[in-house]
Amino acid sequence: MRREFEKELRQVLPEERIHCKEPMKEHTTFRVGGEAEYFLVPSAKEEIEALIRLCKTYQLPYLIMGNGSNLLVGDKGFEGVILRLGKEFGKIEVDRGQRRMRAQAGALLARIAQEAAENSLSGLVFAAGIPGSLGGAVAMNAGAYGGEICQAVESVHILTACGEQKILTNQEMEFGYRHSVVQEQGCIVLSVDFKLEDGEREELLAKMRDLSARRKEKQPLEYASAGSTFKRPEGHYAGKLIMEAGLSGYRVGGAQVSEKHCGFIVNTGDATAADVVAVMRHVQKIVMEKHGVMLEPEVRLAGRF
Repeated sequence: MRREFEKELRQVLPEERIHCKEPMKEHTTFRVGGEAEYFLVPSAKEEIEALIRLCKTYQLPYLIMGNGSNLLVGDKGFEGVILRLGKEFGKIEVDRGQRRMRAQAGALLARIAQEAAENSLSGLVFAAGIPGSLGGAVAMNAGAYGGEICQAVESVHILTACGEQKILTNQEMEFGYRHSVVQEQGCIVLSVDFKLEDGEREELLAKMRDLSARRKEKQPLEYASAGSTFKRPEGHYAGKLIMEAGLSGYRVGGAQVSEKHCGFIVNTGDATAADVVAVMRHVQKIVMEKHGVMLEPEVRLAGRF
């Protein structure tokens, strides 16, 4: 069956965008993870549609990923197909007169924010320091420094689980804290239309530089990680609960609760995915025992652990 799948696969993608037994530690910001059986890099929505159809035809599990900044792949890898929507599917268009932007799902948030600021458009400054790509950011309504992606989204072009292309309005996306309807229904974000406001270019760029400096000061950017490991519990801050539980610096193997910001679990250099999961589970257990709060992971786990 795999041979037939590969034969049809080569009719959809050129050889250079098909990778077999690809080490996922090369494609995630955690820098851990085993091999993906197939790692595919589409550059057009037609290719994405065709690849999804192929996966369903051959009953192969598949996973959509962007920049890998919120993904932890197991040490035993991922059996099936990983579709990476990256720079090959990252076109950005700006309509300065209408104060609008359109970006494909693989575009990096930092690049989108920079493009908006360079065109004197306000509304995405907060996103400059988020290390992910647009598709995942919209799916989980990513945010930072008081801003959320939903505040600037006008509409989202998606591919449904049934293979139908649809355009959802901001309201139809049902945005919430780290949530959207895309997560619930297994849709794939293809592109996003933003409605922005007028801004002053130099002022916007200065704000972005300031946020970047604050991130470097407060977050352990010197280590590989997936950013905030846990969602913010209602009425609390995950990092504060973890610190108060005495878990700062707690480690298993090469994975450690950051001493700089307890909301981060970092790879100190030689961590495995199993190490990271062990730290996560221990943190959840102790925080529950001491505070009565169950921390919910923000990082997405995939593959075999």
